[in-house]
Amino acid sequence: MTSLKSNAPAGLVDLVLNAAPGAICALLLGWGPVAAVAMAGVTYATSSGITAKVLSDLGWIGNRETPVVLSLLVFEDLTMAVYLPVLTAMLAGLSFAGGAVTVGIALATVSVVLLVALRFGRFIEAFVSSPNSEVLLLKVVGLALLVAGAAQQLQVSAAVGAFLVGIALSGELAHETQALLAPLRDLFAAVFFVFFGLQTDPAKILPMAGLAVLLALVSMVTKLLTGVYAARRAGIGKAGRARAGIALIPRGEFNIVIAGLAVTGGAHPDLGPLAAAYVLILAAFGPLAARLVQPFITAIAKRA
Repeated sequence: MTSLKSNAPAGLVDLVLNAAPGAICALLLGWGPVAAVAMAGVTYATSSGITAKVLSDLGWIGNRETPVVLSLLVFEDLTMAVYLPVLTAMLAGLSFAGGAVTVGIALATVSVVLLVALRFGRFIEAFVSSPNSEVLLLKVVGLALLVAGAAQQLQVSAAVGAFLVGIALSGELAHETQALLAPLRDLFAAVFFVFFGLQTDPAKILPMAGLAVLLALVSMVTKLLTGVYAARRAGIGKAGRARAGIALIPRGEFNIVIAGLAVTGGAHPDLGPLAAAYVLILAAFGPLAARLVQPFITAIAKRA
């Protein structure tokens, strides 16, 4: 929590720099405010899964800048907990008063769950923990479904409720749970991507390719600037700043989730193809860029 608080200014810079390109793009295309809010989410969130793999594969886990990167990812996750109810309310076409009530309930729910997770997390962990992996898996899935269902009844996204369950679990229990849930995550992610692909017209992706490349280039620059700024605030050297920025480039499954919600909600028919092309570019290029610049970063570190 201390790391998260100290990096809150960098988190706000991350939000402004990286949500702006998507929102501006949608507004310039004349897609309207709802699509602009959706595209802001698509360009804002870094793929924590891809970034974690990059940090692990390149041996960056123990570097000084890694806590900064991780705190930015947590800040993004918490921002998404507020953002998703707002987007859902806009897609549902609620009035200002109705939307305000929905968002207010969402914020209250998120605040309560976060308070419980931070203050009473050890009791939750004691309840969930089990030496039997099957029992542990069933407890975690059951708790996630229970909280997600309650969140849905309170007009909060079920995804936010499930996400908050994940926040409540930490330490060794979190690592054990990750290992148990990894196959389910991969399975459902694959099913979701198939479903999103069924909603996306391949003929519409090619016309959006040029715009997707331009948007991806802008997003690479804004994420690099975010990482450099955050690492510099933490007193990290030039090589670490570069690594932090590069690690934040990838976009992935959560960006597609946001685009999927927008497409299903009827935000704009071209939003899906643009988001699909954009995410594919950055999901592929992000890890590749990290590997390509690794020798140059090492050289910078040696000269420093």
